[in-house]
Amino acid sequence: MLNTPVNGLFLLFFTLFWLNSAFAACDDAAAPKVNWANCDLSGKDFKNKDLSDSILTGADLSNADFSHATLENVDFNFAKLEGTRFDGSKMTNSRLVAVKATAASFRGVNLENSRLSRAVLINADFSEARAGRANFYEANLKSASFINAKLTKTNFEHTDLTRAKFDGASLDRAMLSNARLYESSFVGANANKAVFDDSDCRLADFTKANLSKASFRQADIEESIFTDAVLRDTIWVDYKRCRASSIGGCL
Repeated sequence: MLNTPVNGLFLLFFTLFWLNSAFAACDDAAAPKVNWANCDLSGKDFKNKDLSDSILTGADLSNADFSHATLENVDFNFAKLEGTRFDGSKMTNSRLVAVKATAASFRGVNLENSRLSRAVLINADFSEARAGRANFYEANLKSASFINAKLTKTNFEHTDLTRAKFDGASLDRAMLSNARLYESSFVGANANKAVFDDSDCRLADFTKANLSKASFRQADIEESIFTDAVLRDTIWVDYKRCRASSIGGCL
């Protein structure tokens, strides 16, 4: 019984120390391997900073600026990234699962091998980004822009890409099966060997796109535009293989 006050004081001291340590982490300087999990860093300026291997899980980073930062192997899972800028940053092997990133800007970013499954990326800008082998499975990408982006072997399965823009993008061997591509634009895109099986391509625009050896098995292409699109050896909605001379329509 005599030790009870001592034990109580020790417990209080330990609790206060732990709480102070937890909150102090949010004030740590930007550096590799920093732990800012669940911190409120909205509106902060991290341009040109090196935050590689850092933990930002669940953090509020809305309207923050990470332009030209080094963010390789960073954990952003479940973070708030509305309006956040990542332009020109290096984000290879990063994790952005289930982030909320409406209107975020990823222009010219290197996102190769990164995971963005189930992320909310409405109106996000990935123009000229490099996202080869990135995983956008079940992401909400309504009205997102991938103009001139490099998306080799990128996974867009089961994503919502309604009115998204892929004009001039490289989608070589990309996976877009079961995706919603309603009114999306692929004008001048290179989608060689891309897979559109079971996707909703209604009113999508594939004008002058290279769709050689692409697959549209059971896709809905009602009122889609294929003007001057190259359909050499493309697998059509009825499993027919288009002739090598097919341009603008499957022959």
